[in-house]
Amino acid sequence: MKLIVCVKQVPDTGDIKINPETNTIIRESMPSIVNPFDKNALEAAVRLKEAYGGTVTVLSMGPKKASEALKECISLGADHGVLVTDKTFAGADTFSTSYVLAEVIRTLGDFDLILCGKQAIDGDTAQVGPEIAEHLGIPQVTYAAKLEYADGTFIVNKEHDEGYEVVEMKLPGLCTVVKSINEPRMPTIRTKMAANRAVIQVFTAADLTLDPSKLGLKGSPTRVKRAFSPPKKESGVKLDGLESRAATEKLVGFLVGAELI
Repeated sequence: MKLIVCVKQVPDTGDIKINPETNTIIRESMPSIVNPFDKNALEAAVRLKEAYGGTVTVLSMGPKKASEALKECISLGADHGVLVTDKTFAGADTFSTSYVLAEVIRTLGDFDLILCGKQAIDGDTAQVGPEIAEHLGIPQVTYAAKLEYADGTFIVNKEHDEGYEVVEMKLPGLCTVVKSINEPRMPTIRTKMAANRAVIQVFTAADLTLDPSKLGLKGSPTRVKRAFSPPKKESGVKLDGLESRAATEKLVGFLVGAELI
């Protein structure tokens, strides 16, 4: 079984900086992690490989430092890492990103299943996975909470607010997964060392046959009109060192002052 997992390196900080001209996140100087939902997708792929054999390729579009995320995925059971990076991709929205990823997948050749996390925690759009499937013209099932394979077909439990929908999907196809599908494994010292030696395959725009009108900020049909970091919450008041009666009186005073009682 040939499995492809799309992963994204996302900011690991609450102090996100926004480019005031493009309204996009400035990623270069921020600490980053593998998008948590993508780790669930990777774990699902690795378990399928362990059960049925095959290979797991992790694919990411981003700056050169995203190779760190791919090596982390290799330490968690992936076999190969592929990075798509080029300045012409900067500022891409979900349509442009999914277009480039789909073209890379075509270049990589035949596959059985593409797995993605349900969404990225920095954008929360949940659009890239389904759009990849549309570009490739393959079936898709989103919000997968369980995957069962038999005779070239997947039986997928699709999560809803009030239960599950059971869907049959022919291969090749694409699934986006939810957090409840599994608990991602942790790397070992041995797998980390092996991952550090892994060679990441890199694609640039020059390596692919792409429509320039669909690339980067200029090729993105959507625009962010305004972006900002949410205001930091002020810490509460602690009533330390007071007897219970005095603390109660002070608390009641706060509530009266706030017109809550």
